[in-house]
Amino acid sequence: MPAKNVVKQYVEEGYYHIYNRGVEKRSIFQDQQDYSVFISYLKTYLTPKDSVSLMEQLANPRTPIPERDGLRKQIRMNNFADDITLLAYCLMPNHFHLLVKQKSAGAIDKFMNSLGTRYTMYFNKKYKRVGALYQGTYKAVLVQTDAQLLELSRYIHKQSFDKYSLSGQGQPSSYPAYLGSHQGAWVKPDEILAFFSQTNPKLSYKSFVGQTDNNEISNLIYPLVIEE
Repeated sequence: MPAKNVVKQYVEEGYYHIYNRGVEKRSIFQDQQDYSVFISYLKTYLTPKDSVSLMEQLANPRTPIPERDGLRKQIRMNNFADDITLLAYCLMPNHFHLLVKQKSAGAIDKFMNSLGTRYTMYFNKKYKRVGALYQGTYKAVLVQTDAQLLELSRYIHKQSFDKYSLSGQGQPSSYPAYLGSHQGAWVKPDEILAFFSQTNPKLSYKSFVGQTDNNEISNLIYPLVIEE
């Protein structure tokens, strides 16, 4: 099991690169449904939950019985919208990257435990397997500077089209949201986009992402990224 970035330093209002990959580097996403399910879990956990509205629907005698079970599940489900901000993500066949900001020092651990457990249960049930899905516990490394934050966002998004063009096609990621496509309130690119011009293409985020070779990892973030 890799030792890099296993020991975590949690701080309030800290930015983190979170990543993990499949045990023995095996695929954790085998088809489009797997990607979609993982993304749906991110969306559910990071979209603000309107508990009052859910309770009102549950109490409404007109609500069908099958819908009531779903409402109860939503009410019980953990929600991290007030504690975790997702700035960027990319899902690769055998690993994932998340760039997040946490409000409280323990938010990431609770969020990742919920996300990891839930997806493992889905994956193991679908593929009729048992045991660990990931290569040890997730890695979460603290981002120290704005320069590292920007470089990490570029690194994560370049993963999504490592074998593709800069058209935005390729692995599921938050890159389309940075180019103007709506992905919902659970992905928040504005904090990083604020460093770039919205009117000058040469100073845009897209231009920034395209400045370096796809396989190049900046020395600035080398200690913060996944091991090969």
